[in-house]
Amino acid sequence: MTSTESFDQLGVSTVPRVLSAGDCADIERKLAPLVSHAAGTRQLLREAWCQSLAAHLQQHPALSELLSQSPRVVQCTYFEKDLQRNWLVSLHQDLSIPVAQRVDAPGWQGWSEKEGQLFVQAPVTVLASMVAVRLHLDPCGPNDGPLKVLSGTHQYGVIDASLVANWRQRSTEHICIAQTGDVVCMRPLALHSSSKATGSSRRRVLHFVFGPSTLPDGLQWATA
Repeated sequence: MTSTESFDQLGVSTVPRVLSAGDCADIERKLAPLVSHAAGTRQLLREAWCQSLAAHLQQHPALSELLSQSPRVVQCTYFEKDLQRNWLVSLHQDLSIPVAQRVDAPGWQGWSEKEGQLFVQAPVTVLASMVAVRLHLDPCGPNDGPLKVLSGTHQYGVIDASLVANWRQRSTEHICIAQTGDVVCMRPLALHSSSKATGSSRRRVLHFVFGPSTLPDGLQWATA
């Protein structure tokens, strides 16, 4: 089974050593003035260095295979988890995407605004073509609140909220352990969660989202 076939089947894959420790340290210096007082932000693609980083990741040989159907970066979110900023995320799917303007069309719902950006829950045909690329700036072990993905659940479309808990017994949980510079790729439709960190470490992640080049029904991506 190829890496692409495995990713399509499981909905999650780890690519080691995509960036060096030095590369990650350089990213940390650029991030510092932007995120010093927050546990996260969704607006990093406004930064030219972040756009360049996304292009670099997309050209990486192991990542380019997984991103072949998702040619455009549409969002980058920064997450930081430590003892002072410790949080958990319950089991869910990522259903909302950033768009430029509101268009009332069938299948588009749940409009919201976050950090001044418009988001909408997209049809499953759009969501199924998207890939999340999570770049780890720090090691992430079992005690650091790692991402946990229920393997294969992305193949079942949008799962009713009342049925989400049942999937813990139906699917294998994949715990995404990573080292500095590793990348975890995930299908946003895969059910995923994370626990609070129980150690004293720092877990910083750049969460890129790649999608199709254009959207249907007159919708446009928020990014230019």
